[in-house]
Amino acid sequence: MQKEYRKEPRRQQNNGFRAERKNEQNTDRPQGGRIYRSQAEAVVHALWSIFIEGRYADKVIEYTLKQDKRRGSADRAFIADTVYNVVRYKRLYMAVMNIEELKTEDDMWAMMAANVILSGGTLPPWEEFYRMSSVKINAAYERVKKIRAIRESIPDWMDELGRTSLPEIWEKEIAALNTQAPVVLRVNTLRTTKEEARKSFIADGVLTREVEGLPDALELTIRKNVFESKAFKEGWFEVQDASSQKVAILLNPQPGMRVVDACAGAGGKTLHIASLMQGKGSIIAMDLFEKKLEELKKRARRDEVSNITTRVIEGSKTIKRMADTADRLLLDVPCSGMGVLRRNPDAKWKLTPEFIDEVVATQAQILKSYSKILRVGGQMVYSTCSILPKENGEQVQRFLSENAGFSLVEEHSVFASVDGYDGFYMALLQRNE
Repeated sequence: MQKEYRKEPRRQQNNGFRAERKNEQNTDRPQGGRIYRSQAEAVVHALWSIFIEGRYADKVIEYTLKQDKRRGSADRAFIADTVYNVVRYKRLYMAVMNIEELKTEDDMWAMMAANVILSGGTLPPWEEFYRMSSVKINAAYERVKKIRAIRESIPDWMDELGRTSLPEIWEKEIAALNTQAPVVLRVNTLRTTKEEARKSFIADGVLTREVEGLPDALELTIRKNVFESKAFKEGWFEVQDASSQKVAILLNPQPGMRVVDACAGAGGKTLHIASLMQGKGSIIAMDLFEKKLEELKKRARRDEVSNITTRVIEGSKTIKRMADTADRLLLDVPCSGMGVLRRNPDAKWKLTPEFIDEVVATQAQILKSYSKILRVGGQMVYSTCSILPKENGEQVQRFLSENAGFSLVEEHSVFASVDGYDGFYMALLQRNE
């Protein structure tokens, strides 16, 4: 029986124009209702880089904000929030502004105008906005919002996939995935305690609250740049969503064990495993890409973690040489990312049905071959940051039907619309023979 982490839904932060929804208020309007030209031009240039040049939104925003160190927090917030909102609601804004294809700089100004108006703001009396009417923009929105795929700004194929895969929850889930993700930190208990970390945050003007069920998690009550804090420089925390923190907890690694994180990437979950093991035992972090493992090494040094060994996967021989050696195995496999669309809104426009089919095949192959690393009596966690059953429960059931030596201990689905955090899936399996 599949379990779900369920509790009272968290109050979602509002992004953009959802004020017309019942029981919601718009809290993300432009600062003071005033837009400065330097802000607007930065937004337009960023949108051009994303939509016309095909660059990733997070990298473009990071580059844009670094270009002018004189920008204050209000400027930075307006630029980042506006760009992310336009990327998130690309299809909706194009429909509202009657744009068939984004091609010109004028189109970028029009997309920004749609975001400002539908967020409850006012357009400055500039030439770029001369022919744009808030009345017409709002009227256009009222016409197109009845179509879910347009209102939630997703491709038709994605809406159909969500509707058929998650018929009972899709309406709420895709709406939740269009809200701003909270910032959650994981305290590095190898270096400090949660209470000490919290005191340090307060000294830096960072306010936090605890997260139910997660002993080492703190959630920011107000968004702030925590990477300039003393606590970050001292390696006292990592930024890690609440859903992601549940994965290592489910794996339950114990001090002295031999643990393999076979899809480690930059190592967020690897470092959590090290913390749970109190720095005792051995962790082998593996990945196909050496660059990611180099980032893991850098983070491990800052966190003062010394029991991690990295290993690049060079082929099937790398896996075969490790057969029957792990007490615990984590397979945080490549996935569609359908559970983290609000963190990566441009993924909506890069994903394809074909890619999802390919990644499902990759997941099955990883499960089949990498599971042999686990020793008899050991346990492993299979996890994804997806909400699609074909990548999650269906994938695990297929594996179990083909591998009699394994059994399912428990599985969990986490939904943004229920918990307020990233969409995730995790299954704990045991090797019996």
